[in-house]
Amino acid sequence: MAENEHAAVSRYPVPSIKDMPEDIRARILAVQEKSGFVPNVFLMLAYRPDEFRAFMAYHDALMDKDGGLTKAEREMIIVATSAVNQCQYCVVAHGAILRIRAKNPLLADQVAGNFRKADITPRQKVMIEFAMKVSQHGHLVCEADSVALREHGFSDDDIWDMAAISAFFGMSNRLANFTSLRPNPQFYMLGRQ
Repeated sequence: MAENEHAAVSRYPVPSIKDMPEDIRARILAVQEKSGFVPNVFLMLAYRPDEFRAFMAYHDALMDKDGGLTKAEREMIIVATSAVNQCQYCVVAHGAILRIRAKNPLLADQVAGNFRKADITPRQKVMIEFAMKVSQHGHLVCEADSVALREHGFSDDDIWDMAAISAFFGMSNRLANFTSLRPNPQFYMLGRQ
């Protein structure tokens, strides 16, 4: 048994699944059925049910749509943003999702370590560079950024998505760090083989 296997999920109490509101319990059980485990972020957020619902609604609006950015590109933004924000939970969890969505066991580590040297397209590097600017220097974002992104074939809606994903996961990173949210051990090996 690993030394950290029984470490707390978060600094805040995690409610029992059986004691959660029905809509939250149903969502968590559906995720558990699909993935085989309950990602700790669901348990941490369930401490505050109204915020859980709002968080998941915005997450789904950003991440579950078709067209524009691919699902793998959306995950690239999350992994890069989470790495620069030093969010262990999101780098590990979304790194696993990126490996699966990109069907590439190396890509998430490359993006987290240094996206500029990752095996991604120049277009994707420009996308992540913009997301980093939104995350770290949002006050410097200007129309020239959008012009440069449009030159790489991104639409205004794509640009909004890049900014919104970076901003949303910046908030998520801060909550995860604040609560000392621990990645599930299952995430570490997903998509690597």
